[in-house]
Amino acid sequence: MIGFVLLGAGFLALFIRLFVYPAVLYFLDPKGLRKYENFSWLSPLTDLRHCYLSHTGKRSETLAAEHERRGQAILRIGPNALSFNHPQAIRDIYGHQTKCTKDHKETVLAGTHRNLFDVVDKGEHSRKRRLLSAAFATRNLEKWEFKVQYTTQRLLDAFDPRCTAPLKPNTNPDPEDLTVDFNMWINLWTIEAINYIALSSKMTLLETGTDEVTAEKPDGTLYPARYRQAQNHSAMVKSVFVWEYELYPWLACISKVVPNKWKSYWATSAPWGDVCYHQAKERLRRYEAGEKLDDFFSCLMEDKNGIANELEWGEIVAETSAIIDAGAETTAIALTHVLQLLISHPKQLQRLREEISAVMDEDDIIAPFDKVKDLPYLKACLDEGLRLIPPVSSGLPRRTPPEGAKIMDTWIPGNTSVSMTIWSAHHNEDIYPEPYAFKPERWLQPEERKRMEPFFIPFSAGARGCIGRNISYLEQQIVLKYEVTWKNSWELHWEIEFYEIGRNRSIDGEKIPGWCVFVEVSSLLECPTGYEEFLDLAAADRDSDPTRVRTDFPSLRDIPDNTGHENVARLAEKWLQTCKDHHQCGSASDAG
Repeated sequence: MIGFVLLGAGFLALFIRLFVYPAVLYFLDPKGLRKYENFSWLSPLTDLRHCYLSHTGKRSETLAAEHERRGQAILRIGPNALSFNHPQAIRDIYGHQTKCTKDHKETVLAGTHRNLFDVVDKGEHSRKRRLLSAAFATRNLEKWEFKVQYTTQRLLDAFDPRCTAPLKPNTNPDPEDLTVDFNMWINLWTIEAINYIALSSKMTLLETGTDEVTAEKPDGTLYPARYRQAQNHSAMVKSVFVWEYELYPWLACISKVVPNKWKSYWATSAPWGDVCYHQAKERLRRYEAGEKLDDFFSCLMEDKNGIANELEWGEIVAETSAIIDAGAETTAIALTHVLQLLISHPKQLQRLREEISAVMDEDDIIAPFDKVKDLPYLKACLDEGLRLIPPVSSGLPRRTPPEGAKIMDTWIPGNTSVSMTIWSAHHNEDIYPEPYAFKPERWLQPEERKRMEPFFIPFSAGARGCIGRNISYLEQQIVLKYEVTWKNSWELHWEIEFYEIGRNRSIDGEKIPGWCVFVEVSSLLECPTGYEEFLDLAAADRDSDPTRVRTDFPSLRDIPDNTGHENVARLAEKWLQTCKDHHQCGSASDAG
C-alpha cells in the first residue's frame, strides 16, 4: 500500500513540475517575457520542443524560417530563452564587449574539470586562453605544417586504389568502384591530423580504413573502441537532450533505458571519454620518458620558457579532449560541404583549379602552405562554404548578467538565455544578397568582405571565438587544393532509378501520381552526351508530362509519367545507354 502511495506521489510531483509549475510561471511572468511571440505554443512551458527539433536535425533552419515568416526579430523559444534574428544581436550577444556569459548548457555537460570551451567564468577563461594562445599562434601552426602534409599524403595514398580504372570501349564500370564515402575518409584524415598536431600521435586509420582505436579507463583497463562512432554519437545524444537543462539528467537516464535509437547511441558513445583519456595518457608517458616533442600537449605542460605549468591531470585531460574533439569533426564537415558545392558548381571549380595551378610547380603533389595561404579565390570558396552550410548552425546560447543587458536596443532581464543561430546570421539577405546561392565571388572585393565579416561567425565571435580557427584554415587550404587538382577527378554519383509514388507521397511538396523517374546527373562542365536528346524525347512523348523537367544544370531532374513507368523507362534507358557508350559520366545504373 505504501508503495502505491509513493508511486502516486511521484507521478503527482512529476505532473506539477512538468505542467503546473510552468503554467503558473507563465501567468505570473516575473521577467516580462510574455510580451514576445512564442516560437511554438509549448515554448513558454518547456524546452522539450527544442529537443524534438534537434532530434529532427532541422532546429536552426526551422527557427530561422519562423523568424522570417513572422517578421519578428525576437522569439521566445523556451520558458527562459529568447532567440534573435538581427545582425546587431551578433555584436550584443557574442561581441568582445558583451556582458553575457556562456549559458548553463556548458555546466550541464561539463566534466570534473572545465576546458577552454566549456568554462563559464570569464576570469578562468582568460587564464586558459593565455595559457593556450601560444600553441595556436600562426607561427606555431606553420611550424606544424609538415604534420598536415604527412597526413594528406596518406589520404592520397588511401584514395588512389579506390579510383575507378579507365574503362575499355563498350564496358561498364564495376559498381564497387563507383563511389567512396568521402565524409568518412576526410573525417579519418582530420582525426589523424589533429591527433598528430596536438599529441604527436601517428595513428593508422587511413591505412586500415576504419576508426578502430584503443580506449583506456582511468584504472588502466584497455579495450577496443571506435573513435569516429563514439565521437559522433556522443555529440548527437548531447545535442538533442541538453536543451532542457533541468530535466537533462532525467532525459538522459530514460533514453538510456527505453528501447530506441538513442539507447544504442548512448551505448556506442560511452567509450568517447576513454578514447580521449588513452590519447592523453599515451602522450604523458612519452613526456615523462623525456621525449621532446613539438605539439599542443607540450604547451599544456610548459610555458614558452620551459617552466612547468603545474596543471592538474584532470585539466590536462579536459583540454586535450576538447582539442581533439573540436579539431576533427567540424573541419571534416566543412571540407565535405565545400567539395560538394564545388562539384555542383563547375564554373567555380574550374576557376579555383586555375588559380591553384598558376602557383603550383609540376612536382607539387601536396600544396606547400605558403603557396596557397594567400590565394583569394581559395579562401573565398572556403568562406562561402562555411557561410552557406556552417558546420555548427545552431545558436550558441549565452546568459545575460544578473543585472540584465541591452540587446538590439531592448533591455533583456538578468539570467535569461539568449542566442542567435549561425544559420540565421549567414542567410540574412541584407548582409548576403542571394543568401542561398553559392557565390564565392562575393568575398573577393575588399570592401564587401569588410562589410560582411562582422556577421560571419562559423567560429563564433568575440572573446569566446574558436581559438583553433587557424588550424582549421591551414588544414582546409592544404587538403582542398589536393581535392580539386587531384589527377583523379571527383564527380557526384548519378543514376537513373524508378520510384513508385503513392497517393500520399510527394516530391518538392507536390503530389505526384503514378511513377516517376529521377535522373541525378554528375556535375560536368557540359551536359553528358545524349542528355539533351533524352529531354527532347521526353518532351515529345505524348504520354509523359515534361513540365517537371528542371532546366538548371546540374541538378536533380524528375519526369513524372502519369500512365505508368514504361514510356519514360524506355527513354531513360536510351539515354543511359548513350552515356555508357560515351563514358562521360562517373556511374550508371539501370536498376529500377
